[in-house]
Amino acid sequence: MDIAQAPAPPAATAVGDVGLNIGIFLAFVAVTLVFVYRASRTNKTASDYYAAGRAFTGPQNGVAIAGDYLSAASFLGIAGAIALNGYDGFLYSIGFLVAWLVALLLVAELLRNTGKFTMGDVLAFRMRQRPVRAAAATSTLVVSFFYLLAQMAGAGGLIALLLQIPTSNRVGQGAVIAIVGILMIVYVLVGGMKGTTYVQIIKAVLLIIGAAVMTVWVLGIAGFNLSALLGDAAAASPKGDAVLAPGLQYTNPIDLVSLGLALVLGTAGLPHILMRFYTVPSSKEARRSVVWAIWLIGLFYLFTLVLGYGAAALLPPGTITSATQNNAAPLLAYQLGGEVLLGIISAVAFATILAVVAGLTITASASFAHDVYASVIKRGQASPDAEVRVARITALVIGVVAIIGGIIANGQNIAFLVALAFAVAASANLPTILYSLFWKKFNTTGALFSIYGGLAICIILIVFSPAVSGKPVNAATGRSASMLQGVDFHWFPLDNPGLVSIPASFLLGVIGTYIGGRRPVEEGKFAEMEVRSLTGAGSEKAIAH
Repeated sequence: MDIAQAPAPPAATAVGDVGLNIGIFLAFVAVTLVFVYRASRTNKTASDYYAAGRAFTGPQNGVAIAGDYLSAASFLGIAGAIALNGYDGFLYSIGFLVAWLVALLLVAELLRNTGKFTMGDVLAFRMRQRPVRAAAATSTLVVSFFYLLAQMAGAGGLIALLLQIPTSNRVGQGAVIAIVGILMIVYVLVGGMKGTTYVQIIKAVLLIIGAAVMTVWVLGIAGFNLSALLGDAAAASPKGDAVLAPGLQYTNPIDLVSLGLALVLGTAGLPHILMRFYTVPSSKEARRSVVWAIWLIGLFYLFTLVLGYGAAALLPPGTITSATQNNAAPLLAYQLGGEVLLGIISAVAFATILAVVAGLTITASASFAHDVYASVIKRGQASPDAEVRVARITALVIGVVAIIGGIIANGQNIAFLVALAFAVAASANLPTILYSLFWKKFNTTGALFSIYGGLAICIILIVFSPAVSGKPVNAATGRSASMLQGVDFHWFPLDNPGLVSIPASFLLGVIGTYIGGRRPVEEGKFAEMEVRSLTGAGSEKAIAH
């Protein structure tokens, strides 16, 4: 059945029933707040707040990791990118999935065995505590900010769709983003890591079930024939058969390589993903976590292929544009099942955003409190209660900054924004983590060169890239695809800086290590770290508190 020419749904800013949408959304918030409140009653120590008391099993943590990883970019951004740009949009799915193999093979178990709460624990194990903890906290905050931008931008567009707020009403959409930020702060302040984990588990289950239902529905319309679905998508798309071939969005192959490098290497450096490995009691459970996460995430990314091309095939021509691409999945749900399915899928998408921003916020606040306040400012003399109090205050500040940033980034493709966060993570964090775990001579100077140098190069290239300014104005929408409209100060040619910033960070780590080589390296510490990372022996006492 070909319904590509079916009557158009209401305008992309006025779908569904506002009362029903709000009712389903409030029901989800109420249920998750109950779980968060119950979890908060068991938060008695810093370990409970930061690492959920290491009480989750591998499968539970694997589902939570999937919930943390399958962000608004995965559900809303990728579906929209595939609907709009076909094959090139699916490259995000491939990159995000392959990245998990890097995380599994290189960092997951080793990091969990060596650290305690944060990435800074691993770096400080055999280096000077204060400078490397400050650097680790800085990179964690910056990566979390970029990732939060994407989630908040997705929240603004999604809830504005549900409440029928036009995209031209920037004040109304800004107010929606502010509400999302306030809810996120409540989850983190009340529930800590344990409450956040429960929200992520609930959200992962709902998201995968919702995506599975829509996938089967779309395939059913196409006679369970994927080739027929792809043919319908090509026939319905104004770009024709080009949506089935590479080169529609990324005409420059170097741009494509740069994006792929950032996606594949970025996951292993994402602080909020790395922190999830500390919530399990053993290295065996850490491995099981990643295996569960890979299966769930891989299954979901197969669904995105059907959802993206399904939106292209089944929605009326012209429905998905660069301005409405983040709403492709909710609009497809409305086309398939009307107001009820739209409300359910949108509530699931909103749950996706809330779970991810809560995970990001607790990671960033924990890093500041544990690495900067407790270890740098208080020189290891802070009490656990004071540390948790500072983490909660930091969560408030991060929430406010995320709200402001989300308002500025509203309207950008969120899969693209997340790719920038991956580039920052791969540039600032991954080289330092790998060198710390595997290179005996690596020292404090090398770590500082790698983190600060990689961070600075990556951010400078992003600021002066076409992603921020200088892309031509789209005649149909009257807007440029760049973040800032009406200005052009870009000189770096690539949208994603990964191809330059990641190798530069690895190189800076080597240069810094040899520059700082005059300071003696504690080889005994490296040997102890190597034993702990490979066996887990003594990992609970890896960091003196």
